[in-house]
Amino acid sequence: MIERTILHCDLDAFYASVEQRDHPEYRGKPVIVGGGPRDRGVVSAASYEARKFGIHSAMPLVQAGKLCPQGIFVPGNFEAYEVASDAVMALFAVRTPLVEPMSLDEAFLDVTGTAHLFGGAEACARGIKRDVREQVGLVVSVGMASNKLCAKVASDLRKPDGFVIVPRGGEAAFLAPLPLRRLWGVGPKTQQVLEDLGMRTIGDLANADRALLEARLGEHGATIADRAKGIDEDREVLGEPAEPKSIGHAHTFDRDTLDRAKIESTLLKLAEGVGTRLRKHELRGRTVTLQLRVAPFETRTRQRTLAEPTSDGLRIFETARALLRDALAADREAGQVSPVRLVGVTVSGMVGGEQLDLFTGARVSRLNAALDAVRAKFGDNALDRASARESGMRRRLSDRRPR
Repeated sequence: MIERTILHCDLDAFYASVEQRDHPEYRGKPVIVGGGPRDRGVVSAASYEARKFGIHSAMPLVQAGKLCPQGIFVPGNFEAYEVASDAVMALFAVRTPLVEPMSLDEAFLDVTGTAHLFGGAEACARGIKRDVREQVGLVVSVGMASNKLCAKVASDLRKPDGFVIVPRGGEAAFLAPLPLRRLWGVGPKTQQVLEDLGMRTIGDLANADRALLEARLGEHGATIADRAKGIDEDREVLGEPAEPKSIGHAHTFDRDTLDRAKIESTLLKLAEGVGTRLRKHELRGRTVTLQLRVAPFETRTRQRTLAEPTSDGLRIFETARALLRDALAADREAGQVSPVRLVGVTVSGMVGGEQLDLFTGARVSRLNAALDAVRAKFGDNALDRASARESGMRRRLSDRRPR
């Protein structure tokens, strides 16, 4: 049997954290996502500052408003959450092809065959935490274990910003002192049955009479008895077979920059990469989203929906560049000069198939196919658009001018 290493990565207070990331004035304050304090809905997410007031997801918004009248109540921006989720999942995919998303904010990763490429499993997990923080501006808690069950439990133990490693062979000992509710399959009704039998911890369940459990809970009793001992051998991490909902790339500069030519040159390469991936998946997208992170750590997004979907990197770049120039112009009008730390471009609103209509579409398609073929054989940097080279040349000439 293969000894697997599984990571469970869970973004902390995801929706609320995205709001705090994108709105610096919200940071350190109680943020409640879902609607207003008088709305009839429920809380979708609460920041850790809000949780100190007893607020939690699925709580009626009216009740949350009474518990924390000074809280910041926001309706939520699901599109921003999807973009952030896609960016994080892309970072996971850098480490392993075996990524199984469970929702927008959590996924299992099987790093058994790839951890050695990153200095071992622990270094791989720490690298994920670092990259998610630096490149996406969010915090992820990670559990590392030999199976999904223990990895999932571990990721939830020391939130926020937790990292818990379950030693191989120590699964049962790790679970034993934890309350019953921590175990997969033990909901309120099952927990009540077990407590009526005198059990309080997962260790109590592990040591319980199996025949008694089966008599009271049927086959489910046998299942949770195995899980209580840390046995979860049948659950493999399954790579996501579905087509991606969006495709994006981002780049973090070594130093914050105000050099627009440098930013646009980088943006062009990112757009080309997105186009290549779209064509690989035989997809086109309608919506182009620009992501900018500016000093000190504010994330801004702008997007535009195209009249026709595309997989052409140059068209993606031209749209993203227009969004970039609009964003920089808005900064100038507001009297702000904000150095750029990160730039990214994402395409969403996917449709299948390649566009080959009329002469221009066919010519662009043939050009892109040729670019893809050369890059596949000689590497991503084998060919650059002339505009990217011109931008680099302008920077080099500028650097040589006498001061």
